[in-house]
Amino acid sequence: MAAVAAAQEQKKPGQLWTTVKPFMNGGLAGMGATCVIQPVDMIKVRIQLGQGTASEVTKTMLKNEGFAAFYKGLSAGLLRQATYTTARLGTFRVLTAKATAANDGKPLPLYQKALCGLTAGAIGASVGSPADLALIRMQADATLPLAQRRNYQNAFHALYRIGADEGVLALWKGAGPTVTRAMALNMGMLASYDQTAEILREMGFGDMPSVIGASAVSGFFASACSLPFDFVKTQIQKMQPGPDGKYPFTGSVDCAMQTLKAHGPLKFYAGFGTYCVRIAPHVMMTWLFLNQIQKFEKSIGL
Repeated sequence: MAAVAAAQEQKKPGQLWTTVKPFMNGGLAGMGATCVIQPVDMIKVRIQLGQGTASEVTKTMLKNEGFAAFYKGLSAGLLRQATYTTARLGTFRVLTAKATAANDGKPLPLYQKALCGLTAGAIGASVGSPADLALIRMQADATLPLAQRRNYQNAFHALYRIGADEGVLALWKGAGPTVTRAMALNMGMLASYDQTAEILREMGFGDMPSVIGASAVSGFFASACSLPFDFVKTQIQKMQPGPDGKYPFTGSVDCAMQTLKAHGPLKFYAGFGTYCVRIAPHVMMTWLFLNQIQKFEKSIGL
């Protein structure tokens, strides 16, 4: 009995690590990618706020704010990855592992991978929405007049202030469209990566070529699947009431239907090239970091 009890005690850490590992690896990979992509994301936010082209924004920031300005909001970006990406990648691996076990160990069909990606995206976005809100506010703060700036010291200070000043539920402001977009993005990102990597390995490609190729495909499909939802979200966020006091759209569905009727389906993909440049690099870097983390763990026997 003592030997059995001892054996069970030895198994527990291994079982715990197996459960925690995909979540921790996903978070670390996302945080690594954010450290690389953060300056690009900062420039993107300033462009969206109407401060000029990429080159104009870069020159102005370097001249007026210094190099450190490119990493303003990094703490919120890292917190977002520690919540959002930890949850979505970890959940995706747990779901696909369970589905594969139920499928007698056979590779999952694409539709099952897509369903796992949808679910993981919804969970990840729900968990990461507060950090996402803090990140956007911190990045945009320097563009506001001095009297209107919130002057958050870091991500945790931002979360505290939002909760204290606006109520706890304000931390999930705009979560509905954010979750919908994340579901589409993660369906494209996660399912396409696994499917492409599987195909490339079957074709005889090595580990790194398979990872790079699958990462590129994953970045493209993440952009392609999420842009229509991002387009609708942007239209809703920027709409203003007309002379009669009424808004042009009653909600996301109404916006989508009116756009489809007036402009056709391709309207949802306006600016796809720019959007892909924004989304794909972070997706690719996340997968590359994840691959290196997994290799390191394997080399030390974890």
